[in-house]
Amino acid sequence: MKTDTLFYELIQELPQIFFELIGKPDTNLSAYEFTALEIKQQSFRLDGLFSTVEGF
Repeated sequence: MKTDTLFYELIQELPQIFFELIGKPDTNLSAYEFTALEIKQQSFRLDGLFSTVEGF
């Protein structure tokens, strides 16, 4: 399985799009980071993950 590069690049450049899509357009973007994690398990990969930044 390959990372969806279009999705990844879009969210990397415009992270507010994700929050607009889920109905939370006023989210503090500096409290989140976006990464593409790979789990060490056969054929299991997350294309993108928003997680909170430490200290927020």
